[in-house]
Amino acid sequence: MAETVIEARELTRTFGAFTAVDRISFAVAEGEIFGFLGANGAGKTTAIRMLIGLLRPSSGQGIVAGFDVARDPEAVKRQIGYMSQKFSLYADLTVAENIRLYGGIYGLSNAELKAKSADLIERLDLGHARDERVARLPLGWRQKLAFAVALLHEPRIVFLDEPTGGVDPITRRQFWDSIYQAAASGVTLFVTTHYMDEAEYCDRISIMVDGRIAALGEPAALKREQGADSIDEIFVRLARPALAGS
Repeated sequence: MAETVIEARELTRTFGAFTAVDRISFAVAEGEIFGFLGANGAGKTTAIRMLIGLLRPSSGQGIVAGFDVARDPEAVKRQIGYMSQKFSLYADLTVAENIRLYGGIYGLSNAELKAKSADLIERLDLGHARDERVARLPLGWRQKLAFAVALLHEPRIVFLDEPTGGVDPITRRQFWDSIYQAAASGVTLFVTTHYMDEAEYCDRISIMVDGRIAALGEPAALKREQGADSIDEIFVRLARPALAGS
């Protein structure tokens, strides 16, 4: 049985009287693609920020790569890669400069960085744009580069916060091919998305509503349990009451 590498135990975050994440519990196995779904304001990004050590839980516990996110956030950060929902590279730096910058942040040696940089640029077919400012790249290429940089230091776990937002369907499909390749190598992928068709690509999914997990399981099993034809149908059923009351 695969090792559990992410675990939330009654994980909670409040902001004054408002509860953004309300006692969520789940576990994610090594090499799993775990989809974390929910409408805007459901608590997805707040939960991710706790799990990657950027936001301290109000109560409960988060364990990532064997480290407690509240007690040892720096150890957590060394074990993970992260791609935010807003483009996470520096637009005014070139492709090569971004790779060197993040390689240094991740603690790669000069020799490692040189080898990995050359391999990454070749793999992404960005040799022609090596010295191009990232701002001038098409959005799809920028997203692919950001994902590749998140994997640069060979993390055990990568958190992807709406990585395919705004890109065309073909690029989205290519991006998911990259996610599959990473998972096949043993990397755990924790993915948030607004695209319900992408939920079908995940090994398991959770659906958050008003800070709580309203559904959790394999996409096919959830559709059978709910008597639904698609994850989108389940999502609308669960989220509509909350959206109507907002």
